[in-house]
Amino acid sequence: QEVRWCPGCGDYAILKSVQRTLADVGALPESTVFISGIGCSSRFPYYMNAYGFHTIHGRAPAVATGLKLTNPGLDVWVVTGDGDGLSIGGNHLLHTLRRNVGLKVLLFNNEIYGLTKGQYSPTSRPGTRSPTSPLGSTDTPLCAGLFALGAGARFIARAIDTDKTGLGQVLKEAHGYNGTAFVEIFQNCIVYNDEVFASFTGRPNAVDAQIHVKHGAPLVFGKGGSKGLRFDSQRMLLEVIDAGRHGDEILRHDETSPVIAQLLLSMQPPEFPMALGVIRRQLAESFEDQFHAGYPPGLARTARVQDVINSKNTWRVGV
Repeated sequence: QEVRWCPGCGDYAILKSVQRTLADVGALPESTVFISGIGCSSRFPYYMNAYGFHTIHGRAPAVATGLKLTNPGLDVWVVTGDGDGLSIGGNHLLHTLRRNVGLKVLLFNNEIYGLTKGQYSPTSRPGTRSPTSPLGSTDTPLCAGLFALGAGARFIARAIDTDKTGLGQVLKEAHGYNGTAFVEIFQNCIVYNDEVFASFTGRPNAVDAQIHVKHGAPLVFGKGGSKGLRFDSQRMLLEVIDAGRHGDEILRHDETSPVIAQLLLSMQPPEFPMALGVIRRQLAESFEDQFHAGYPPGLARTARVQDVINSKNTWRVGV
């Protein structure tokens, strides 16, 4: 189907990265499913050479959970946005994350409602002017990564829509994870919230405003890795230090540590760089594996609806 997003929309770059990733990992169209809710990002299933559901607002995680439980062998992706996933769909997303269902959740965060013409969203910053906040939003914005961490997500990653290398690597890591892989993608809405992430995505700012994390590697950034992050145990905070002078004090990334994940996810420019890459990864049994392991042996796992209706385990309710 013809791709129908606004010219210059960041969704185009994400679409290409996902298509490239699936080709690289050898994903089969007949065993791949994309499920979405409502919003600009939710047109995604139409543009993939795979099966898909374009469901109702916020309910994509619920539909995807049912599909994964029914057919665990499928490679199921959920595509949502900051409005669809964190507002009306927040409840469904929360329980998907805590259950660790084997889904890959891509949350396109542009800090605005795009499809409905630019209303402020749960991730919009204070002061955001929109049709529903003409004097500026007074809401406290929700941090998608911290939301996921608080919900018990075992895999949390971040990437930028136009960062082909970084996004591609994160998508491959998410694809290989057995459980809920939550990926927040900073996506530029060129019409209603253009350059909202320019403080860390713009060319002049990127080198000092981004930190690409890797398990076991020192947390350094800046030109030539000139800056680093040190943990201040007195204040229980991170601080930026000169990597050349204090190299032995630089903190190393640990994907298994929820404390480091919280510290990294809490960082915001300009005081700190934006953390990108796989921030949290903890091995855990998936929800569908636990579910099917506890299934009574010998019990039929498939049945036609009509057979169930005609079975003996039915009764008539008098009026």
